[in-house]
Amino acid sequence: MKTKLFKLVSPFNPTGDQPKAIEKLVAGLRSGEKHQTLLGATGTGKTFTMANIVQQVQRPTLVLAHNKTLAAQLCSEFQGFFPENAISYFVSYYDYYQPEAYLPTTDTYIEKDASINEEIEKYRHAATFNLLTRRDVLIVASVSCIYGLGDVEDYEALAITLARGQMIKRDQLLRRLTDIQYRRSGMDFKQGMFHALGDTVEIFPPSGDTVIRIEVPFDEIETIQEVDCFTGELIQDLQEAMIFPAAHNVTTKEKIDAAIEGIKAELIATEKEFLQKNELVKAERIRSRTEYDIEMLKETGYCTGIENYVRYFNNDGVPGQPPSTLLDYFPEDFLLIVDESHISVPQVGGMYEGNRSRKQTLIDYGFRLPSAHDNRPLKFEEFEERTKQRIYVSATPAKYEYAHTPKENLVEQIIRPTGLLDPPVTVKPSKHQIDDIAEEVRRTIKRGERVLITTLTKKMAEDLTTFLKDAGHKVRYLHSDVETLERIEILRQLRTGEIDIIVGINLLREGLDLPEVSFIAILDADKQGFLRSRDALIQTIGRCARNVHGHVTLYADKMTDAMTQAIAETDRRRTIQDAHNKKHGITPQTIVKAVHDIAEEGRKLELRRPKYDHTKIPKDEKKRLMDELERQMELAAENLEFEKAADLRDEVELLRREL
Repeated sequence: MKTKLFKLVSPFNPTGDQPKAIEKLVAGLRSGEKHQTLLGATGTGKTFTMANIVQQVQRPTLVLAHNKTLAAQLCSEFQGFFPENAISYFVSYYDYYQPEAYLPTTDTYIEKDASINEEIEKYRHAATFNLLTRRDVLIVASVSCIYGLGDVEDYEALAITLARGQMIKRDQLLRRLTDIQYRRSGMDFKQGMFHALGDTVEIFPPSGDTVIRIEVPFDEIETIQEVDCFTGELIQDLQEAMIFPAAHNVTTKEKIDAAIEGIKAELIATEKEFLQKNELVKAERIRSRTEYDIEMLKETGYCTGIENYVRYFNNDGVPGQPPSTLLDYFPEDFLLIVDESHISVPQVGGMYEGNRSRKQTLIDYGFRLPSAHDNRPLKFEEFEERTKQRIYVSATPAKYEYAHTPKENLVEQIIRPTGLLDPPVTVKPSKHQIDDIAEEVRRTIKRGERVLITTLTKKMAEDLTTFLKDAGHKVRYLHSDVETLERIEILRQLRTGEIDIIVGINLLREGLDLPEVSFIAILDADKQGFLRSRDALIQTIGRCARNVHGHVTLYADKMTDAMTQAIAETDRRRTIQDAHNKKHGITPQTIVKAVHDIAEEGRKLELRRPKYDHTKIPKDEKKRLMDELERQMELAAENLEFEKAADLRDEVELLRREL
């Protein structure tokens, strides 16, 4: 295992409240404190504080975020802080997911249906690969990390270690690759595949964008090389390589044989129970479905829905045992940082019961064996047992954090290094709100800044988006149907100015780092509920606390308790920051932050020397040249001229960055 250290790279040093917060939290970790809370106001550099803590304690770290968009943003920031270390992204890889279910009222069986995002699956494999091969690992994960992932001992034991000079038959290597779920490639070649030509075997691990090429003449490994998956260009010669399984749910033949015996015994008992109740249809259903799965396991070592038999693969047939999750891949001394903990902690706690209710219906009607209950997320108490030391991070900590964190372990971070104050909040009546928003939008865009508008209903958001689009504005609607990576791209476009306005419902609150946003409109602010609670309003207001022109308007016809409390807390923080600024002669400055996305950071792109001298090309001609080169690249790829296509790709990438 590599012992490289975390190395924080930043032009800034901790300032404001950051040094005190870092010192206190690190001291708490070293003294064995289990619960600590960082109450950090928006824009105070909580992520930078977290990065400094990680560098000082030098321990593998899991950062838990409550949604994919926030997780991607955090991952991108940490990649910027730790460019030489292993920073990974671990979220659900489903773009679309319909779980298996049965509706008794209409006698409708719904088969599991899912669309897997291959890019996100690659990030998940990279996360587990890093955890098992090095210690300088930080993983930003969603609640997906508490769901079953496959037994870590099997995953590690089945990895194939290859070294130069090692004696191994080519066909034996191919068979071992097949055993750990790699597929032999025909025309297509992507992650989780291998192909063989003569003595050369090329393996495409699921965790990256490079291919391992192995030469095996005379049953001996002569060379091991890492090559570019697109061009075949040599990246580096290797002395050895470790090939981890292509799927996390892999196991040994011995375990499969033992599991089949356990499944058969449970099938007989379940069928007998249905027959005693004279439920013949259910008895026949469970037998035919389970026997089919058993046959697939015998032949291929895998079956659709294999996770429903986790009891027999990972838990030795003992019912009720917790699943193996990403947490089991971490070493004992790992650190957990719960970002936006007021949302993330309750989310973890709510996963188990919903999953159990759906499974029970499937079991009652003969679609699954009772052991399917063991395919589940962790219970909250199991999650707590697996996380030894935690830091909760939030601008608005909730009851759980206050109940578990001793008062001396609650650290406030209110002062912003930039001197920025919390935005002033104005309350306006809803009568002429659309006209008022239109005027505010016009002024904001004229300054070259951006706008967020949050509504209570999808219909209102769609109508407002249409209205602003008709008025000639560059506006997008951000909602839950938008795929994960597209959602990240929309936020990137807002920052770069490709769009000026985002309208949404509940996707514009916790953790989104958008320093270009200077105006936020909150419609129906007086409609009390989850989306207009004190904490929700404080979080939304905080989205424009990174811009010197930041201001917020609440459109409401009455003052609610939530509005009063949110405005009071915002004013308290403004007062603290203002006093600090006057004492130290600080002039507030808008945060300036480079625009990155997780895909760009994760790409290992070796740009070649440009074909054209870009300094001699007028700026207005660069876009036209880029479009032409993209057309040539596509044509080259269609004609199988891959090296030419790769050269053109790199040329386009250089132009895109300059533009």
